[in-house]
Amino acid sequence: MLQIKSWIGVVGLAALAGTVLASPGHAETLNALFMAQAAYSDNDVRNMTHDFEKANPGTTVNLEFVPYEALFDKIVASKAAGGSGYDVVLYDVIWPAAFARDGVLRDVTDRVKANIDTAKVFDGAWSTSLFDGKYYGLPWILDTKYLFYNTDMLAKAGIATPPKTWDELLADAKIIKDKKIVDYPIVWSWSQAEAVVCDYATITAAHGGTYYNDGKPAFDQGGSLDAVKYMVQSLKDGVSNPNSKEYLEEDVRKVFSAGNAAFALNWTYAYAKANDPAESKIVGKVGVVPAPGVAGHTEASAVNGSMGLGITAGSSHPDLGWKYISFLTSQEVQNKYAQLSLPIWKSSYDDPAVTKGQEPLVAAAKTAISVMSLRPVTPSYQEVSTILQAQIQNALTDKATPDAALAEADKAAARLR
Repeated sequence: MLQIKSWIGVVGLAALAGTVLASPGHAETLNALFMAQAAYSDNDVRNMTHDFEKANPGTTVNLEFVPYEALFDKIVASKAAGGSGYDVVLYDVIWPAAFARDGVLRDVTDRVKANIDTAKVFDGAWSTSLFDGKYYGLPWILDTKYLFYNTDMLAKAGIATPPKTWDELLADAKIIKDKKIVDYPIVWSWSQAEAVVCDYATITAAHGGTYYNDGKPAFDQGGSLDAVKYMVQSLKDGVSNPNSKEYLEEDVRKVFSAGNAAFALNWTYAYAKANDPAESKIVGKVGVVPAPGVAGHTEASAVNGSMGLGITAGSSHPDLGWKYISFLTSQEVQNKYAQLSLPIWKSSYDDPAVTKGQEPLVAAAKTAISVMSLRPVTPSYQEVSTILQAQIQNALTDKATPDAALAEADKAAARLR
């Protein structure tokens, strides 16, 4: 019987790793799929896995890393491979509905209820694994997009505090542009990919928007429409870098870290990278706050960009898979690797081992995590996202007005089954 009680810190890390399969000669192999970008680095995952293997003699974990854009298709394709496919997969918060419908991941509700004190983990993290009252994995990456700013540029512009509303962001950016401190003060990840949906969802949440009314698509209404209008206006005002329409998050990170933008919306990992001399020209000049709010609606905004670890339905090693994901998501392991991804555990945010050297980020996280909102929740999320990506791109490139583009998104989404 698994002793996953150690997941909640009852015993130490070594004991957690070594309670199963410790008998010599009991050899098992797991195949695990991860993402090769953002959050934990490849080396972080390799080191975590090495510790797990070391504490479990005879256990081997084969790791595969793919770009985020390939992750969903890889997971779905693995289902056909059954026991010879992946045992453990990293999945996005937007996919459990589809995976539950299609039987891609195992229901681990009984394991979670029997072994985990769920109150010790942020609710936003659990939304990564929960669908229709059942758990389809364990939360691992608790992430949202923050507003990063160049403290030196704001000081030169005479701006004393970072913006608290999206309107203030545009106003501050115009001041910086007018003083010729930088050509394009704001940089975004608005390529026709999931990245643009995350930024759109952040601004939609700030406006108090929703995506469906009475089960019908309502992208062309309220906060959703306001969000796209805001994005388009920032380009027309010349304060947003026009290359944002082709950028992903890594492009945004590099532009900001090179000192070529005053503001950037990006994930947690960008903070450590922007303060790494090997990666950045603005070390020591990096500020971070929660994404802004909208007067009369919200004080801050955040999209839930979290990810979880699940065991595939076809895995021949579900017990070992559970042991492995319990190890990776344990508080001890997460606290040890908290520079590129903050833990899912509430108490970690007051632990000096986690906060030291990244106090501003942790302070921003305490606010942002409490207001995280989901992108459209539907088993057809991949199709809905593809529709939104295309129509938002049409608006950003002036091929359609925001009203017309989102009306088309409504029509296309309504045809989905």
